[in-house]
Amino acid sequence: MNFFDTKIEFLKGVGPQRAALLNQELSLFTFGDLLQHYPFRHEDRTSFQQIRDINERLPNVHIKGRLREWHIVGEGSKKRLVATFSDLTGTMDLVWFQGVSYFEKYLRPNGEYIVYGKPVQFGGRWSITHPELDLLTPENSEGGYWQPIYPLTEKLRRKNLDSKVLGKMIQVLLEMAWPHIRETLPDYIIQKYKLVSKRDALWQFHLPQSAAWLHQAQRRLKFEELFYNQFRLIKNKLLHKTEYPGMIFDRSAIVQDFYNHHIPFQLTGAQKRVLHEIHGDLLTGRQMNRLLQGDVGSGKTIVAFITMLFALDNQAQSCLMAPTEILAEQHFQGLRKFADLMGITIGKLTGSTRKKERMRIHEQLLSGEMQIIVGTHALIEDIVQFKNLGLCIIDEQHRFGVAQRAKLWAKNDRINPHMLVMTATPIPRTLAMTLYGDLDISAIDELPAGRKPIKTVHRYDANRSAVFGFVKEELHKGRQVYMVYPLIEESEKLDLKDLMDGYESVSRSFPEVPLSILHGKMKAKDKDFEMQRFVKNETKIMVATTVIEVGVNVPNASVMVIENAERFGLSQLHQLRGRVGRGADQSYCILMTSYKISADTRLRIETMCRTNDGFEISEVDLQLRGPGDLSGTQQSGITDLLVANLAQDGAILKEARMTAQQILEADQHLLQPEHNPIKVHLENLRKEETNWSRIS
Repeated sequence: MNFFDTKIEFLKGVGPQRAALLNQELSLFTFGDLLQHYPFRHEDRTSFQQIRDINERLPNVHIKGRLREWHIVGEGSKKRLVATFSDLTGTMDLVWFQGVSYFEKYLRPNGEYIVYGKPVQFGGRWSITHPELDLLTPENSEGGYWQPIYPLTEKLRRKNLDSKVLGKMIQVLLEMAWPHIRETLPDYIIQKYKLVSKRDALWQFHLPQSAAWLHQAQRRLKFEELFYNQFRLIKNKLLHKTEYPGMIFDRSAIVQDFYNHHIPFQLTGAQKRVLHEIHGDLLTGRQMNRLLQGDVGSGKTIVAFITMLFALDNQAQSCLMAPTEILAEQHFQGLRKFADLMGITIGKLTGSTRKKERMRIHEQLLSGEMQIIVGTHALIEDIVQFKNLGLCIIDEQHRFGVAQRAKLWAKNDRINPHMLVMTATPIPRTLAMTLYGDLDISAIDELPAGRKPIKTVHRYDANRSAVFGFVKEELHKGRQVYMVYPLIEESEKLDLKDLMDGYESVSRSFPEVPLSILHGKMKAKDKDFEMQRFVKNETKIMVATTVIEVGVNVPNASVMVIENAERFGLSQLHQLRGRVGRGADQSYCILMTSYKISADTRLRIETMCRTNDGFEISEVDLQLRGPGDLSGTQQSGITDLLVANLAQDGAILKEARMTAQQILEADQHLLQPEHNPIKVHLENLRKEETNWSRIS
């Protein structure tokens, strides 16, 4: 058996009880799991401070001194233990609210201790609440180490399994593991990037002897992690390009006819560039696998339609799959305008399509009479069969799983249909490389001609009457307005404008104006009814929750007021704002907040007011929230990353990707002796069930 597959209960200092806890709380089962349980930060205990040197700028202090005396203050929930601690330069307090009786027994009068914690000044005197306290010994009196801080749970802390205990276990394991740790990168890559060895990287990441060593250990582990992440994605991409044939779409008479006689507006430079990239894929004889990114309203629909015309020109059918009925309806209406101009048969298939209509669509798809179909998950049902499906377009791809996409592929058993995946959620470049590194990526980064950028402003709740005055002016011009609230009903815990309260307030402020209301708890047919009233301009104000985030295109809606904007993430604010600005009129987005907002919220609001560029917004969002929280990215490729941080490690990712690409281009099957470490590592990866990718 592989050393790293040994169960952790056999490690000295662990045993069955602790092992059961670590299994349950942290999913740590083997030596390999434990070594990969990396610290998320390290505390600098390399030197000591003195009490007289304490100031607010120090996040934590590390002090040697003597415990003079202690006493209990207060009663009940306010009961606390306060100790006086001093060194040669001054005196401070140490305070415990929990474990009072334990510390009373544990503390030694006039004992010499090392204290570590965050200093706070109160009444002109410094104190540390719940400090870390160690008896001063000849071994620790010099300081000189970095304390790793590991991800833990409350239950582990209660059982006295803290970062120090975990660190000691890992040190024992590292000493045992040393002869078993194999190099996982070729020598020439290690030399090229001046990387430390795998052994040193593991040791120094868990138990760094200096800041420089810690930096080098992190750099090595990040590079390796991102290298294997990219290697897997690029290998899949190459496989696609060599193993998966696709139809050749070389005829383009219908496309030319559309361009010359029917296209209702000029394409932007970005749309033309993207179409050129797509057409290049369609001529190769390999299956296209392309991601099309573009903000809401950037003109992805026309690009999708022209791509469908290439399929049509070559006797192939196309389908477009969207995650919701509202979105499918929007795409259907958008495409039907163009299809009618060209005399093309187009249909729509969703969960609510009537049985009779459904049967007709099934027959027309099978005979080839229906050339384009737009729908939801209903398209992947087994009963839906095509005469010759040549192109699948998937909108908001992160809402669909791999199995669902594979079902679409299977609709043509002779040759794989081409795949175009679209998203209106701009994805930062580093994230796109990691999530969609196996796809070719195109971006529409230009607004259609005649569109004015949306003006975004921040207003406080105190300015509400002025905001409502502005809304009245826009309504007088014949415009429509969205008012978005974060919650449906009042919550005792959150002092927020809830939807029903908001609806009443808007009704009072605009008594003559017909209103619609839309929220997630409504039935589908009621949602649709309300949305259609707004689309037809029968209602002038739509009071809604975020269900309108991906909603219907209403060019006449020119104002969006977002209440409690501090409750929304950046990408959500950007998606919501994209509901206005669909027509030629100047549109506005008003972000309402209370005066009390955090620094992060202020940065989000300032970013929204400064730019309409979805890619710039997504970069700021990545910095603020990290990759795991971004919309739809909690899928394979992101959560695997244990050390790398895509918000900070873009430069390492770029080098790792380039290295993986070069190796795969030169030696795809890893036959050259210098690539043996990669080959062995990948074989071990495939064999092992545990995620033991970085050592064995």
